[in-house]
Amino acid sequence: MGRTMGLDIGDSRIGVALSDPLGILASPLTIVSRDDIEADIAAILAIASQHNVESIVIGLPINMDGSEGGQAAKVRDFTAGLQQRTDLPVIFQDERLSTVEAMRLFKEAGKTGRGTRYDAAAAALILQSYLDEKSGGN
Repeated sequence: MGRTMGLDIGDSRIGVALSDPLGILASPLTIVSRDDIEADIAAILAIASQHNVESIVIGLPINMDGSEGGQAAKVRDFTAGLQQRTDLPVIFQDERLSTVEAMRLFKEAGKTGRGTRYDAAAAALILQSYLDEKSGGN
């Protein structure tokens, strides 16, 4: 059974997370440092291929009032490029507060962590939210 990949797309890094093969638990995997869109997409697709990914969940930064701002437009642009290069299903997931939540969890765990750790943890939170909704286990 294939895995689901979660992405937290930022301006300088992309946090990457993977589900377990059963689609129950999301875990942080790695960070892709942004270079240019072609290299970024190639890196994401290489990870997807290596881990037998069957679908990709992308965090969409929606404002607290439900509107989409400039960062959401950047994520949508990246996603359009990704969709042109893969047949994998790509699903958007509301990512409001995922990075804030990742930072809070690191602080509670007593870890200092750099921003890059937050990116992968935020991707895992986005993916876990999707997996929970999909299974009805909210």
